[in-house]
Formats: sequence, structure tokens, C-alpha cells
Amino acid sequence: MLTRPGIVSRVLIRLLRRLLFPAALLTALAVVAMASCSLWVRIEAAGHVYDEQTVPAAPVAIVLGAEVYPGGTPSPFLAARLNIAQRLLEAGKVRAILVSGDHSRWDYDEPGAMQVYLVARGVPAQQVVLDYAGFDTYDSCARAKRVFGVTKAIVVTQTYHIDRAVALCRDQGIEATGVGDDSVRIYRDPWAHSMFRERGAIVKAAADALSHRDPVYLGRHEPGIDEALRLS
Repeated sequence: MLTRPGIVSRVLIRLLRRLLFPAALLTALAVVAMASCSLWVRIEAAGHVYDEQTVPAAPVAIVLGAEVYPGGTPSPFLAARLNIAQRLLEAGKVRAILVSGDHSRWDYDEPGAMQVYLVARGVPAQQVVLDYAGFDTYDSCARAKRVFGVTKAIVVTQTYHIDRAVALCRDQGIEATGVGDDSVRIYRDPWAHSMFRERGAIVKAAADALSHRDPVYLGRHEPGIDEALRLS
């Protein structure tokens, strides 16, 4: 005759068995989804990622936003991206720089900080165009094409992010190549965190590309890039 503890144990075992299969199935589906999305990103970006010296020229560099510290100082990750864009401009590889980031709050302004950083280092202000609604990589790419009229560009970000960025911009119809930075790999903990976060971001990127969603803010055509290229 089973005691009460014995009955409870058997019930728990049955419950665990019932939950085990759905949990295993969900885990397997998550692994397959992540692997499939990673494969899509690699295929889309294959042959389109270069270093600074070998990247083909394009009219525009798109610098994707990253953290800005209180007071408006770009984080080392963002500063490294901006430094690459400046060197591409000085080398004649691009003629205008589109800085795209988050300005969803009045007290947080990634594009404004990016512009200040570049101009302070000698980049002509008329060659820096601001996109205040680049809330994520998909939005930055979609707005670059649909709002600013960019059709060919060099995307600049870190190496762990560059394949996804190029894949999304090309999905949006931009003839995109990419240059990635790994100089900030010395910041080990933030780099490792970003690498881990990228796994989930790749799945979101594939879902965004599949859905063809509009960016959070679309709006009418903005002539900033046209003007910057005309004046360059």
C-alpha cells in the first residue's frame, strides 16, 4: 500500500514525464530556428564583408547606433564605428555618412552625439546626415532605403554584428557591403554580452525580414543624403 509521500512522488514523476516532451520539442525548435536564421544571415552577407582597405567605394556609409553615455559621449563601441566611417570618408571610399540611432527620449540622442563626435574631428557637418529613428538594425536599414533614398552603402558596425546588418540592408534593397570593427574586443565582458545577445537578434532579424514590417517611424522622403552628395 502506497503511503501519501509515495503517491505524491508518483504524481510528480508522471507530471514531469508529461512536461518533458513539450520542453524537449520547444528546445529543439529553438535550436533549429536559431541555426536556420544564422545560416540565412551568413548566406546573405557572404562576399559582402570587407576590411577598410579593400571595401569597394559607395556613396554613403551607414553607421549604426550604439550606447551613448550621459553627457553625450559615445561609448567605445560607437566611437570605433565612427572612426571607421571617418577614415572611409577621408580615403574617398564614401562621400556622406548617415548616422542612424535612437532618439526616442529627449534626454538620449545617439545620432546627435554621433554628429558632434564626427564634426569635432574634422568631418564637414554637411556630410553627416542624421536618422533619429534607427531604433534597431532593421529600422535603420529600412529607413535608409525608404526615407533617405540610399541604394548603395557601406554599413559600419562591430564584427559580431556586421553579417546581420549587411543581410538586413540587402534585404531592404540596398546594395550593401560592410566593414566590421573588432578593436573593442579588449572590453571582454561587453563584447561577450554582445556576442550572446546576437544569437537572439539574428532570429528577430530573420522574422523582421520575413514579415517585411514597416519601421516604427516611416515618414516622407528626407533629402539629407541627396544634399550631402550634391555638396561633396
